[in-house]
Amino acid sequence: MKEGMKAAVFEGEGKLVVKETAVPRVTKREEVLLRVEAASICGTDVHILSVPPGHPATPGAILGHEYVGEVVEAGGRAAHLKPGDRVVVDPNVTCGLCRYCAIGLPNMCENMTTLGIFIDGGFAEYNVAPAKALHRISPGLAADAAIFAEPLSCVINGSRKLDLQAGESVVILGAGPIGLFYTLLLRMSGAGRIIVAEVNPVRAAKARECGADVVVNPAEGDLKEAVFDAAGGGADAAVDAVGSLVNDAIGVVRRGGRVLLFGMNSNARCEFRQYDVTRNEIRILGTFIANHTFPATVQLLESGRLDPSALITHRITLDEIHAGMEYMRRGEAIEVIVTP
Repeated sequence: MKEGMKAAVFEGEGKLVVKETAVPRVTKREEVLLRVEAASICGTDVHILSVPPGHPATPGAILGHEYVGEVVEAGGRAAHLKPGDRVVVDPNVTCGLCRYCAIGLPNMCENMTTLGIFIDGGFAEYNVAPAKALHRISPGLAADAAIFAEPLSCVINGSRKLDLQAGESVVILGAGPIGLFYTLLLRMSGAGRIIVAEVNPVRAAKARECGADVVVNPAEGDLKEAVFDAAGGGADAAVDAVGSLVNDAIGVVRRGGRVLLFGMNSNARCEFRQYDVTRNEIRILGTFIANHTFPATVQLLESGRLDPSALITHRITLDEIHAGMEYMRRGEAIEVIVTP
């Protein structure tokens, strides 16, 4: 095993540095050393590097929370894993002891930390992760599909809350990676009409490729009118994949419709008439990261029924990571894959 490796380290507000660091070592029995096959740039990474930052992170941490790896060494309490196994990573590491972990809501854990944000992650050649965060994948599952296990597991968690029935119509607000994952998943699950709202032409085109029946640019046309035309009235459900569009979501669903809030923007402030929600019995649901959904996600990816690799627009090396961040920042990319 070599001593040094290349890694992308967060060094404070707006600063990401690619440099040589020491290869991490397994020091605890529940730890596993991984060789990183590939990592993906997430919108959260872009928010972390914004000035001022849109998401917190720990200075000195190696970023990258969406990654696929191969086991190099497993500690004594990781007997279910052996060298050569391939794994996807649930980066949100929970305590298992707090009130929320105890009642089956680990995504609400009071002591959660996150690989690639608060502790070292996958923008590196090697990474050490706790065994409980790792989920084995088959040797034949392409990294191009497996790399999306983390965001897809979050989307599956939200889709379970939305409970869209076969034939029902849905509006997806935003065709970034998450909006496109919802488009793929809900199309596969039997959605009737899928209407996607997106202003970026690159992402709008990709939404059509992913199975959207109607794509609307709300900057150029009336979104509510387009939805009512496409869905024969208000849609059965709507997903805000942006994080600031609750008013739009409420406005496009039918009476008794459901609104799922997925996107996160801590600076967004929205006002709406509570009367409209009460009078029309609109259900507003929040969803946050994954919740026991990694096993189902792995099974879905291994089945081949949903192939998210079509969302990949750029492939870069670790040395090119600043360019990858800029592609994401400018809206030119949908998914950027980093091979360390």
